[in-house]
Amino acid sequence: MLETVLGYVDSFVLPFVGRVYADYITAVVIIAAFFVAAKAVNFIIKRFVLHVSTKTKSELDDLLVDAISLPLVMGIVVAGVFVALQGLPELSEYALYINGGFTVFYILFGALVAIRVINAIVRWYAIEVATRTHTKMDEQYLPTIKRVVSGIILLLALVWILASFGIEITAIVAAMGIGGIAIALALQDTLKELFAGAHVMMDRPIKLGDFIELDSGDRGTVIDIGWRSTKIKTFTRNYVIIPNSKLAASKLINYDKPKQEIGFGVECGVSYHEDLDRVEKVTVEVARSVLKKLGTGAKGFEPLVRFKEFGDSNINFKVIFRVSKFADQYVLRHEFIKALKKRFDKEGIEISWPVSKVYMHKGRGK
Repeated sequence: MLETVLGYVDSFVLPFVGRVYADYITAVVIIAAFFVAAKAVNFIIKRFVLHVSTKTKSELDDLLVDAISLPLVMGIVVAGVFVALQGLPELSEYALYINGGFTVFYILFGALVAIRVINAIVRWYAIEVATRTHTKMDEQYLPTIKRVVSGIILLLALVWILASFGIEITAIVAAMGIGGIAIALALQDTLKELFAGAHVMMDRPIKLGDFIELDSGDRGTVIDIGWRSTKIKTFTRNYVIIPNSKLAASKLINYDKPKQEIGFGVECGVSYHEDLDRVEKVTVEVARSVLKKLGTGAKGFEPLVRFKEFGDSNINFKVIFRVSKFADQYVLRHEFIKALKKRFDKEGIEISWPVSKVYMHKGRGK
């Protein structure tokens, strides 16, 4: 059909302007025809394809249509420019360069479309699948997977471009291998962190949102696991940035695994002349009252009192709690100590301060 239209253009324009100008007018007509075709394709996509895709339950088709619609229109217009340039005799001596340039363009164009499609699939997965899982592993790995796949696609496009120009790939690969060894030696510390980061991500001793404690004593919530370092946010709202190699080699406590619940004890003591059964009863009542007030106790757990030792001034005991998550223990400990002291004062239960009894012995003749 395009050849028929061009034949009509030649027969109509050629008698008036001559062959040279007729070729340029023909080129303009070709570009205009492809432009109209691109607009028609864009109209069909927006009016019909998107209308159908929006009626489906999944967003995958919507995202895919959005990913390929604009590149498709652009590709049709560029194809028109390529066809128009092929019809100009003045450019015949540059045909090799023109063909090479458009070859590079369309290889990169295809890589761009593939990357947009991959990004659309990843975005769909993040919206419809990852949000339904009970872990944050998907959100943690999806950006990395997207970058790796995009890099592979661009690398394949580069290899294809080189092959299309007859460049020997094996020599380049060999040179890259030698250069890679030199780069690896120069960047061994950085690469060590990269591999340690991959180890942390694959072994998954921690994940985003976990509350951890390192053997250095640093404690906080994991907010980012990168290729080089991991960030945790402490109670003071500061960031502790740990190189992945040190994180992988250190001993750590993950307070969110296997459950977020954590047990802890509050130390106390009462005078030797107190009734311990009464002390235990009053202490448990106070503990239950504070847990009910705060609502942070672990489900189904009852506070316990366990007497530990005969101390210097008191009979010491520990009140055992279990809370839903690590940070809850601090407020609970604070409120419990206040409430227990108030209740002991009311009940007349004594908590002795450190004292020493001195016995004076009067010897014979003194």
